[in-house]
Amino acid sequence: MINRNSRNTLRFLTRFHHHQHNPSSQFTSKTVFDENCKQLKRNVLPTENKAFNFFNPLTNFFKNKQLGHGISCGILQKCYYGSMGGAVQRSSRFSELNDDDVRYFEEILGKKNVVQDEDKLSVANIDWMHKYKGSSKLILQPCNTDQVSQILKYCNSRCLAVVPRGGNTGLVGGSVPVFDEVIVSLSSMNNIISFDKVSGILVCEAGCILENIMSFLDNEGFIMPLDLGAKGSCQIGGNVSTNAGGLRLVRYGSLHGNVLGVEAVLANGTVLDMLKTLRKDNTGYDLKHLFIGSEGSLGIVTKVSILTPPKLSSVNVALLACKDYSCCQKLLQEAKRKLGEILSAFEFLDGQSNGFGYKSPGRCSESTFYFTS
Repeated sequence: MINRNSRNTLRFLTRFHHHQHNPSSQFTSKTVFDENCKQLKRNVLPTENKAFNFFNPLTNFFKNKQLGHGISCGILQKCYYGSMGGAVQRSSRFSELNDDDVRYFEEILGKKNVVQDEDKLSVANIDWMHKYKGSSKLILQPCNTDQVSQILKYCNSRCLAVVPRGGNTGLVGGSVPVFDEVIVSLSSMNNIISFDKVSGILVCEAGCILENIMSFLDNEGFIMPLDLGAKGSCQIGGNVSTNAGGLRLVRYGSLHGNVLGVEAVLANGTVLDMLKTLRKDNTGYDLKHLFIGSEGSLGIVTKVSILTPPKLSSVNVALLACKDYSCCQKLLQEAKRKLGEILSAFEFLDGQSNGFGYKSPGRCSESTFYFTS
């Protein structure tokens, strides 16, 4: 039943996306558009309605009949996704920041945590690849979940756009303002709350830098199931919000399998406490998965509980060369067969990449592909 309803929903969305730019399509009729919206609602089982209405941004989008009808009539001719988002115009529905807003934030955060310094703003308004640039005039640095809740509740009432910011190590500009959004930085929320040596479960705030967590766990005889090249500056909240994969995914899987729970604040200031520390928990909806990889679109992750494995007794690294891609595939199959769960990583690079920008430490060869494992 669920699969059939999902197919019907996807079929409707496909038709909507296909016809929204065609003035002669059936979606130019408001009556037909409303009927299709009703059909979309019927495709959701009654027991799913609450979660669907609360978390699905598409439902709220369809509720705005004026906006929905405008799109169906071709008023908005294009819909941009991903990196093309820079082509859109700032919506007039959002307010502009004023002095009263700044004073309110200073009351709840203190002046030192309300940043208007031009040098700091210039750094926060651009990604480290210098590809995306915003024009935010304010950085807020909350120190706890309650302050995040107050910020979002106020911004929601004032229609102030917000962008959450972690370590700003992403490659797609997710933590950089598109226009003049208020930047909410979680760098001050960097405390490790608890660690259970028996279960290996760590609870920490979202602003903890990944490398600091790794150092803490190393002293306790454990390791993080996540390892990144940006570990010296990326934050665990950003890792969870982007569902970062990292170098250890082959052995430990994605964060969907390692994160046990999250605490998140919705746009209206509501705090969702899903910070579970139980590995086997089948009590209702597992809503944390909605926030893993949501990149702040559903709310701001403020705390994380994560399962950490014991530290390995030894680690060995091998650099292997292959003459063609079919050989690479056979090598991976053989590594999985011989090593099983011991295999922690299997990284691939071609010969050109291996010699790009530096001299290879290995012997010169005519091999086309290289692997480290």
